[in-house]
Amino acid sequence: MRQAEVKTVTPAGTGDAELVQRALGRDEAAVRAIMQANNRRLFRLARGILRNDGEAEDVVQDAYVRAFTHLDQFRGDSSLSTWLSRIAINEALGRMRSKPPSVEWSEVPQGALEAQIIQFPLSSADPEKSMAQREIQHVVEHAIDELPEAFRLVFITRVIEGMNVEETAEILGLRPETVKTRLHRARSMLRDNVERKIGPVVMDAFPFAGKRCERLTEAVLKRLGYAA
Repeated sequence: MRQAEVKTVTPAGTGDAELVQRALGRDEAAVRAIMQANNRRLFRLARGILRNDGEAEDVVQDAYVRAFTHLDQFRGDSSLSTWLSRIAINEALGRMRSKPPSVEWSEVPQGALEAQIIQFPLSSADPEKSMAQREIQHVVEHAIDELPEAFRLVFITRVIEGMNVEETAEILGLRPETVKTRLHRARSMLRDNVERKIGPVVMDAFPFAGKRCERLTEAVLKRLGYAA
């Protein structure tokens, strides 16, 4: 009778304590809810350290395995999301320390730096506009990747994930004043980096080719009596 009362759908707003208790009881819906609520944040934090999509995904999996096998150690001193974020950061740092001391950019696999860190609307029916948006997205992502780690993590946590100063400080083990200083510096470095790289992309702004070009050409020819 007790099994019939077990919830299989996790309602919005379910608290950390309840989710943890259900996950400890191997409630799959609770485990799924925890992961769905934290996947993006953990991926972004791990990638902020490793700058590699595949390794970041591996780290997030490892972090979840570690977390769920030690879930009884969660005391609720911080939010569940913060606790998971710390685990993911530690896993990523451990992965980074185990790597060779230097990795040339030429050795990074093609596409390794193309995570969907910042979402741009890519559903435009105009392929040229979509291509321009993707180019800008890549420029911004690469500029973020080139920030020094200490500033990159603060920028990702505060700006991309939208966490407040206090939560960022707690996750990264920093003083709030340090978070503010590093964010200011990160924004300055990112602005300079993007402006330096955006030139070639800007030169291709407002493209007028493909279907739009053909459509205009045909319309003018028709008005001039050249088209049937």
